[in-house]
Amino acid sequence: MSLAGAVTIDDVRAAAALIDGVAHRTPVMTSRHLDRLAGCEILLKCENFQRTGSFKFRGAYCAIHGIRARGKSRGALAYSSGNHAQGVALAASMLGVPAVILMPVNAPRLKLEAAKNYLSKAPEGSEVVTFDPQTQIREELARQMAEERKLELLPGYDNLDVIAGQGTVALELHEEAGPLDRLYVCCGGGGLISGCSIATRAVADACEVIGVEPELGNDAVMSYKTGRLHTVRNPATIADGARTPYLGRYTFPMVKAFVQSMMSVQDEELVEAMRLCMERMKIVVEPTGVLALAGLLKDARESPESVEGKRIGVTISGGNIDLAKIGDYFRG
Repeated sequence: MSLAGAVTIDDVRAAAALIDGVAHRTPVMTSRHLDRLAGCEILLKCENFQRTGSFKFRGAYCAIHGIRARGKSRGALAYSSGNHAQGVALAASMLGVPAVILMPVNAPRLKLEAAKNYLSKAPEGSEVVTFDPQTQIREELARQMAEERKLELLPGYDNLDVIAGQGTVALELHEEAGPLDRLYVCCGGGGLISGCSIATRAVADACEVIGVEPELGNDAVMSYKTGRLHTVRNPATIADGARTPYLGRYTFPMVKAFVQSMMSVQDEELVEAMRLCMERMKIVVEPTGVLALAGLLKDARESPESVEGKRIGVTISGGNIDLAKIGDYFRG
């Protein structure tokens, strides 16, 4: 079996059954203002209303459940800039699995404190450990710590249970929204877009999947265009959830196989998408959370014929924003 085929629609459906009644079935929202602005019908899958404030809880719960079922390790070791950390922490506390979570020292304070709070209810030995991303490579540090503590490594995107869990976002959207012409999905390490593209290929094959990442961290776009894995370390984008340096061993071939196009947006476009969500829809979103919406709005401006009159799905991936920083984003 190829790496691109390592997760199937059956895996996504099994994940959906596993999280049924545990994860929220998040709302699909619309906005007439956004429809007029983009010239199309937009259906927003709002994972900012998910437990822990992002889609990451879906995959984290599936992965922690798998670790517990296998029973081959003392627990999980995850690394994350914030949202995966919170998802793992909550899942570990719910399922009674010890978890150690590696987070950068510059992770948003809100996400760091939330992860610690969720983890306080997990079994003994669970903790958040911080590291300096300027001097330490998190993947190497994580592998070392996992080996020393006999924990199973749980990356935020390059894990088959995680990918299957994230695919439930698109599965729900297609069930609730009906036929879509396009689906815009945010991309960091590629877990969400891999799962969503696998689900979309199976249940709505005519729907194009478009991946969107920040221009300052465009490793996935470059990898997709060249067919070779590119790395961008510590990108200075406000989309902290998409600062992953590269696509994964599984997610890169999945993105190549199932995604129709990749694009990038500037941080200023993220701020404008956040403004629209907050002012017009009255929903709280984070910069990474609006990557997909910013991508759609960019296409509507630069190539309106590509979206005009179409039914378009958009993932709003999270809403974990530090309220103290909102003024900084919108000042001027």
